[in-house]
Amino acid sequence: MEKTRDWILVIGVLLILGLGVFVAISVLVTLKNTAEQAVAPVNALGTQAAEILNPTPTILPDPQTIVHDVRSLARLETIQYTIEKVVTAETGGGELEFLFGDRLLFVAHGEVIAGVDLAELDSEDMWVENDTLYVRLPAAEIFVATLDNDKSYVYDRDTGIFNKGDQNLETNARQVAEEEIRKAALEDGILEQAQTNAENYLLRLLLDLGYPRVIFVESEE
Repeated sequence: MEKTRDWILVIGVLLILGLGVFVAISVLVTLKNTAEQAVAPVNALGTQAAEILNPTPTILPDPQTIVHDVRSLARLETIQYTIEKVVTAETGGGELEFLFGDRLLFVAHGEVIAGVDLAELDSEDMWVENDTLYVRLPAAEIFVATLDNDKSYVYDRDTGIFNKGDQNLETNARQVAEEEIRKAALEDGILEQAQTNAENYLLRLLLDLGYPRVIFVESEE
């Protein structure tokens, strides 16, 4: 009988301990869920605050497209320049620059394409004398002079203590940079090279067409 009582006592203690562990685990799970529910609104509020302080831009193109002009082109592109130019733009300089000044360094990557417009070639600009074909090509011109927006960037910008920054300063820097890139290509002789490349290309083409001799003459302009 005493052994039976001992076993009953042991089983009872084990049941009580098991019940206690189950209750403790239930309490911990409840506290964890409660804490997560309490933290969730805080996290959501933090996410909303981050979106307000650092908003993601939304770009919505107008579904309507207007085509103003359609033209046929016969442009022979014969040379392309890729140019990098650093432009400094500033406002409010002088002795009080640290208070009211705004200055930025803009690194511009641009592309300049030149060639000849064969649409300007008239019938009287090509004639044959004996076995020689004479060709008067239009003067070379620049077709494209533009910035590569993916590679162009503002390297540095300093604003004065009381200056919030000129919104048009970067736009002005981009416009100047585009013109400087065009000017640099012209100074490097892009038009002369474009004219030479056009003549070399058309020379091979005309010889392949069966003309035994081809001579290019300068434009009368």
